[in-house]
Amino acid sequence: MLLKLYNKNNDPRDLQRIVDILADGGIVIYPTDTMYAIGCHALKERAVERICKLKNIDPTKSHLSIICYDLSSISEYARISTPVFKLMKRNLPGPFTFVLPGLSKLPKIFRNRQGQEVGIRMPDHPVLREIARLLDAPIMTTTLPVTDNMEPEYATDPELINEAFGKQVDLVVDGGIGTLEVSTVVDCTGDEPVILRQGKGELYS
Repeated sequence: MLLKLYNKNNDPRDLQRIVDILADGGIVIYPTDTMYAIGCHALKERAVERICKLKNIDPTKSHLSIICYDLSSISEYARISTPVFKLMKRNLPGPFTFVLPGLSKLPKIFRNRQGQEVGIRMPDHPVLREIARLLDAPIMTTTLPVTDNMEPEYATDPELINEAFGKQVDLVVDGGIGTLEVSTVVDCTGDEPVILRQGKGELYS
């Protein structure tokens, strides 16, 4: 099912519909400030498992990432040192994934990986930020399960995304044509931040 949303002046009932689906353990595809992504309520472990299965993600080997509404909510789910807090404050919202030590408030599936790190996102996208605010909980997020033999439009055009993945999820949010850009991944688990992947955005240190 495809639901058209705009950067502002959306019907509150449409936003609430998305929040209700996530709160009920559903899976939603949505626009971000980088690529379209697929996500669920991060505290609903079965929904997280469903996405891992859909994407062939082994949570014991891969970082899982969450979207948080603001910095104070991030501190509920990840350990943030003062220097990292300042770094995040300078760069968020934005196209970055900060890898941090996860806290026990997250479900066990996030802590299956040795080191128990979690990726933190706060995308600069008005629709997604409003959904995160209304949900009042983190959203587990990952890129779409696009395969190498698929045309790139199946990752950027909401109608084609719905055609390819609509039957595997509970809702596709149409936020207009997206991009193929990925987030910049910053490892903040050591003494100094290290860029693991350079994507969209320039990190202001």
